[in-house]
Amino acid sequence: MRLTHFLLAIGVSMVVCQSCGLAAEQAGAAAVEEKVIRVGMIGLDTSHVIAFTSILNNPNNEGDLAGVRVVAGFPGGSPDLPASRDRVEKYTEQLRQQGIEICKSIEEMLPKVDAIMIESVDGRPHLEQFRAVVKAGKPVFIDKPFAGSLADCLEIARLAREHNVPVFSSSSTRFSAGVQAARRGESPAGQVRGCHAWSPCSLEAHHPDLFWYGIHGVEILFTVMGKGCRSVTRVNTPGTDVVVGVWEDGRVGVFRGIREGRAEMGAMVFGTKAIVPAGPYDGYKPLVTEIAKFFKTGKPPVEMEETLEIYAFMEAADHSKHQGGTPVSIQSIIKAASEQRR
Repeated sequence: MRLTHFLLAIGVSMVVCQSCGLAAEQAGAAAVEEKVIRVGMIGLDTSHVIAFTSILNNPNNEGDLAGVRVVAGFPGGSPDLPASRDRVEKYTEQLRQQGIEICKSIEEMLPKVDAIMIESVDGRPHLEQFRAVVKAGKPVFIDKPFAGSLADCLEIARLAREHNVPVFSSSSTRFSAGVQAARRGESPAGQVRGCHAWSPCSLEAHHPDLFWYGIHGVEILFTVMGKGCRSVTRVNTPGTDVVVGVWEDGRVGVFRGIREGRAEMGAMVFGTKAIVPAGPYDGYKPLVTEIAKFFKTGKPPVEMEETLEIYAFMEAADHSKHQGGTPVSIQSIIKAASEQRR
């Protein structure tokens, strides 16, 4: 009888242990599933903060968008820029009503978040805002424009390298399906031989001309063509900017910035098989999905070298304009901007 009782006791213990192990395993899995990447937004003066938060904080999110939530924000704002000054209070209040904690400073927000989105509509404060967060070592997405000058863009890139902080910046136009297909050579156009991209191009006095809104079309152009632009020439016609880039391999890419009338964002791709449109603009969700993946992996979906070349292209366009439409070397613009920071 004692042996029987002993064996029964062992059996019960094994069942209990197995049950405990299973419960611990399930609890561990649940903890993994429940882990949320907490996102903090800096600069609550653009409609992007409302749109991006609505996408990330959707309780029905699955896949790449699941487990990434905006939890805090710092309003910021630029008193000398109406597009910022006149909207920051409204968007801040909308986020507060969605349960987002509004912090009084970037320093107050940092311990509450795992990842950061610099959203200020004004590119000028982006460098100082990045300085305020870079030592925390958390991944950072910087909305367009990347900064208020190419020199500031280069400094952000330098700081990111120095502190080993993953960072990227992009317009949402980059991640539309048709633009990405052209990039991969998988559109009906085949391999890209040239591209003509366009977008609205309203100006803002504190930024180089194309930084403010032309970035959307320039981002499409570079997504399709890739990096390697050698020189830039800008021609001004009534209500329109035409900027022509010549790539190192002889390909030509054109950006047309439209200031008058209604203008969509798009491109025609000239390829080895056909000339085709790059497809419709797919909105914000593809970009926000890439941001969520970036926050999870720490791997930027856009190479910094390409982003810097985009901003050099746009700054070179201003130089060409001031020089009467003469070609301007991309490398000369990068060199000049680098020397500004020394």
